[in-house]
Amino acid sequence: MITTHSLPPLDASIKTAVTIGTFDGVHLGHTQIIKQLVEKAKILKVPAVVLSFYPHPRIVLHQDSGIKLLDSLQEKAAKLEALGVDYFVVYPFSKSFSRMKAATFVSDILVKGLHAKSVLIGYDHRFGRNRNANIEDLRNYGKQYNFEVIEISAQAIEAVAISSTKIRKALAQGQVKKANQFLGSAFSLSGKVVSGKQIGRTMGFPTANIKPTYSYKLIPKEGVYVIKSHLDGQEVFGMLNIGQNPTVTAQDAPSIFPKIEAHFFNFNKDLYEQEITVCLIDRLRDEIKFESLEALASQLKKDQSNALNIVTAYKSKK
Repeated sequence: MITTHSLPPLDASIKTAVTIGTFDGVHLGHTQIIKQLVEKAKILKVPAVVLSFYPHPRIVLHQDSGIKLLDSLQEKAAKLEALGVDYFVVYPFSKSFSRMKAATFVSDILVKGLHAKSVLIGYDHRFGRNRNANIEDLRNYGKQYNFEVIEISAQAIEAVAISSTKIRKALAQGQVKKANQFLGSAFSLSGKVVSGKQIGRTMGFPTANIKPTYSYKLIPKEGVYVIKSHLDGQEVFGMLNIGQNPTVTAQDAPSIFPKIEAHFFNFNKDLYEQEITVCLIDRLRDEIKFESLEALASQLKKDQSNALNIVTAYKSKK
């Protein structure tokens, strides 16, 4: 799959099948739409194209800095590629772009830019300046420019909305297993490993302190989780703490952003400055303030035992 942040340089003879949307999370609701797109592309013998936008329109138009997304662009691209998409076009979204007339969007983006032969779109999709054009307008443009418009049903669109809401609610409550069921894959966090206080190392639980690379990424409820990752070419399991580290952090100095620390089982290689991704499998417990580091270390041993049992069960289901 080719990911591009501008219109791809397609040969004039190449036509495409296109769908448009943010597809945040690329969850099971989205998967049905993407599969429909890919199947249509195969029938037409053309590339399947997903047209998305970055930054998220809400951030640009409403200065919604509080928005939290389920996927980074890299995570989204990996999921789309696995579903058989040929081109992931991440078009720059700006206020000037939002003022583009519907006719210009169709002629310059869909027709001249993407050579659309087929456009798969939601029944309620709105586009153009002030979102004043709808699917009927797109059908009329299709007649003018010779592309078909395939309507995504209300049921499919509703399934997407329901899934997105349930995933966000589940993650906010720390119910990662439930969220993963709707996602169709394990929710992941990515970031660079940065230096920390190395207190975990003194207790026999060295941790990788992860600084998220994507500021708009949704962070699940604080607590201790079971995780898996791929490090140095191997699958590795471990525990992840999301929170404020209340046992070692002054109560009057809480951080706005939770700390994210991973301890990996049977893995001792240096990860500093590396970009890593961890997938959340299950949740062990809430974050707790202990009276001493000794009490914390004792609990971590219990957590590790519980986590290993979960890992064993997880592996048996694969």
